[in-house]
Amino acid sequence: MRATTRLTTGGLAALTAALALAACGTTNRTTTEAPPATATAKAPPAATTTAAPPCRTAALSWTLARLGTAKGVGHARLTARNDGPGTCVFGGYPGLEIHNGKADSIDGAGHGHPAAVTLPVRAAIAVDLRYTPAGTPGAGSWCVLQTEAVVRAPHDSRPAVVPVTDAHLRAATIDACGATVPMAPPRRVAQGR
Repeated sequence: MRATTRLTTGGLAALTAALALAACGTTNRTTTEAPPATATAKAPPAATTTAAPPCRTAALSWTLARLGTAKGVGHARLTARNDGPGTCVFGGYPGLEIHNGKADSIDGAGHGHPAAVTLPVRAAIAVDLRYTPAGTPGAGSWCVLQTEAVVRAPHDSRPAVVPVTDAHLRAATIDACGATVPMAPPRRVAQGR
């Protein structure tokens, strides 16, 4: 059987008065005060942690390399090298738009929330892309044929235009069909070019 304690009106008033006196520091107990700090005593240094700022589109050198086609799937790689003044954090998927004129475009799309990648100066990330090339059975009619793409760093609204190249960095064309270009999560790669 549980014991229940109930305060009467008088008991509640006494408890409230005791709490008020304790809060004011006027209790019936004897207290000892700590000696005042001397001028030579030093407080421990405060820990300072400065997180790197997010990567910005303009501080990154971008490449979009078409790598080829295998079994009806086109492969490309978007890379970004940190050419900024210091370390930055690439926190998410980059923006990618491949336009066909002013109206039609195919956008890059990733799944989930990738881990943030810290990029020291001259370090790079890579994002692998898969797309359906024009002329592939089942490709549909929503296709773009382009020599450049518009890219953005995650959480940055300022775009950059990057030319499409082949694996040897020669000018190339990407011919992608569909509503989106699936993107793999960004990953750190060996020293950028």
